[in-house]
Amino acid sequence: MLDLLALDVAILLPADVRHRAIHLSAALPDRDFEGLRLDEAHLPHVTLTQQFVRAGDLDRIGERLDMVLRTQPPIGVRVTGGGGTRASTVWMAIARTDALASLHERLLEALREFEQVGGGPAAFADDDARLADVAWVAGYRVTSSFLSFAPHITLGHAGEPPRIEPFSLDATTVAACHVGRLCTCHRVLRQWELTAS
Repeated sequence: MLDLLALDVAILLPADVRHRAIHLSAALPDRDFEGLRLDEAHLPHVTLTQQFVRAGDLDRIGERLDMVLRTQPPIGVRVTGGGGTRASTVWMAIARTDALASLHERLLEALREFEQVGGGPAAFADDDARLADVAWVAGYRVTSSFLSFAPHITLGHAGEPPRIEPFSLDATTVAACHVGRLCTCHRVLRQWELTAS
């Protein structure tokens, strides 16, 4: 069996927005809690791609991400409000801009050759994942990518999304993270700072 790892390449948020997301997550009703509260071990983030990879390929993956990100300037991100689904997951909704979609697609293509099938709970941080987490990472390229790419910051679970006034931020940090239970960014493996050219 291959030593597989669930990988999330994601935008990490500036400190003020990270703290805002953690505060919103903590304020969600306890009655709707399904195991997710954002904190410094469950980082608020905007997923750009997720997949199972061989742990032994992480250095090569880092080199490939270097190639994509070395000329990537910071990206303006617009939070448009709160969003949610019938499955009770709630998030900060983000406008799908050409810049975000382009970075998402370039990362997907750059990492295509490293994608592996057959990942299970052992590929996640602490060997801990729900079957829904495994299915989400395994199906990300098919169900959540390209035209289906819907950037957001997951907050947790609630009967209705929190009220969030729209605001903008500059995304300057992209990280490769080990995915944890509930598809959180659990541990940063490597990160890149985007700089203006």
